[in-house]
Amino acid sequence: MKFPSKVTTYKDSSISLFPVILSKLEKEPMTPSELYKKVKKKVSGIQEYIEILDCLYALQKIKLEEGVLYYVG
Repeated sequence: MKFPSKVTTYKDSSISLFPVILSKLEKEPMTPSELYKKVKKKVSGIQEYIEILDCLYALQKIKLEEGVLYYVG
């Protein structure tokens, strides 16, 4: 996971992708694979995508129920 620092700008960090993923889930719940298909051009790979989902889950911004991701407002 890329964090903002002196070397990595906020725009290039993984944290900058949080709003992108949350905005997709805010519109409609979807499975992790459906969501990945919609954002795969913005993330550097599946590893970064999974790390972002882990962080959002830990921050209680998303939840996973029966294989479907939901936005938690």
